[in-house]
Amino acid sequence: MSYSRFAIYYVPPEGPLAAFGRTWLGWDVARGCEVPQPDLPALRDITMTPRKYGFHGTLKPPFRLAAGRTVADLKAAASTLAGSLEPAACTGLDLTAIGRFLALTPRGEAGPLRRLAEACVRDLDPFRASPDPADLARRRNAGLTERQEVLLTRWGYPYVMEEFRFHLTLSGQLPEDTISAWKELAGRHLPKLPDPFVVDQIALCGEREDGRFELIHRYTLAG
Repeated sequence: MSYSRFAIYYVPPEGPLAAFGRTWLGWDVARGCEVPQPDLPALRDITMTPRKYGFHGTLKPPFRLAAGRTVADLKAAASTLAGSLEPAACTGLDLTAIGRFLALTPRGEAGPLRRLAEACVRDLDPFRASPDPADLARRRNAGLTERQEVLLTRWGYPYVMEEFRFHLTLSGQLPEDTISAWKELAGRHLPKLPDPFVVDQIALCGEREDGRFELIHRYTLAG
């Protein structure tokens, strides 16, 4: 399989949370296939944007492979990195609205998750090709702060390091007057959320020719 971009995600292991995420979004990132969604009006529409990525938490945002680097090199580096990192945990997960989209976000101290993401961004950065000018312009159109502009220039993405907020996305941008209703509906479909929530593995994922992401390999955090 040929991939245009790669990313380091947290992809929940098989269980109730993973089953909820793949059916809610309609895409199983772990198996690289579509799955039926619940029969809810407009669900397919509001999940169109996150569907291509699958149910995941971003640790290192999607990037193109730098010249002279191979997928085998990236796999080896991800394995080495995972072997040096400790699992990261927080008290649990909550269903929240981040702006106008829904996500599961950490409850309690999120510092360990942020430090895990920082390590993924920093240590695997030699594998990241410089972003296209069009990508940079699109990011800047969002209205970045001065610090986010610095991060975009250095790391190719503005919401990393201290600007990072771990989340498992459940929708695209929602009309403001529908956010509460969708939050209530999603809450009724959620399984019992993990308590505590522990990230003890990272996943190398790739973007296929059809624009969908799929799991390439999981790596256990063994530091």
